[in-house]
Amino acid sequence: MVTAAGQGIGRASAIALATEGAKVIATDLSSELINTLSQDYPQIVTHTLDVTDKAAIASLAEQYPELDGLFNVAGFVHEGTIMDASSDDWDFSFNLNVKSMYMMVQAFMPALQKQAAKNGTASILNMSSMASSIKGFPKRTLYGATKAAVLGLTKAIAVDFVVEGIRCNALCPGTVDTPSLRGRINSAADPVQAEKDFISRQPMGRVATVEDMTPMVVYLLSDESSFVTGQGMLVDGGVTI
Repeated sequence: MVTAAGQGIGRASAIALATEGAKVIATDLSSELINTLSQDYPQIVTHTLDVTDKAAIASLAEQYPELDGLFNVAGFVHEGTIMDASSDDWDFSFNLNVKSMYMMVQAFMPALQKQAAKNGTASILNMSSMASSIKGFPKRTLYGATKAAVLGLTKAIAVDFVVEGIRCNALCPGTVDTPSLRGRINSAADPVQAEKDFISRQPMGRVATVEDMTPMVVYLLSDESSFVTGQGMLVDGGVTI
């Protein structure tokens, strides 16, 4: 199961997993976006889902009593220092970036446990970021705080369920060319300079594509990573060297 699969890393991951032969269940808040995915890839099962709605998550979990993997992608990038973050901003970001993962994992854990008992392993992957406890970035206070929390949540889940064969890791991307990034660039006072600034912080001289992320996603959700758990896997083009 992949959340926020209507666009960006979520969509690319759903497609990559399906291409590898997985039966993919893709969700997104936008019915329009998720429907285009199922139209383009009929083998992918899609659902409209608000990952901040506990009742909706519980209802979906009832439909899937067995699950091999869960990729929690949904999130939001708040821009600004701590002085720019209101209480409402704080609540919104933590609800979407962290609490949604807590609710998704809690709801689908019985399905993952059932598969792990049968096959020996199941995998959870949470979207974190290089902007977290790993490294601070200007005007990313709230985002960095939420993604640091995701790393802590990931390690806690990993240690509690490792003996059951359930693995939990986090993907920590660098700057990825997604609709979210394009939105931040286009909203800047000088979009051309903003794009140059994003590129300049990457030692490889470019931002990542979603296809740079998907091999790690497939690896961490597959049995090929059966001895990997509790890790924040950086795919950042060398930013945090």
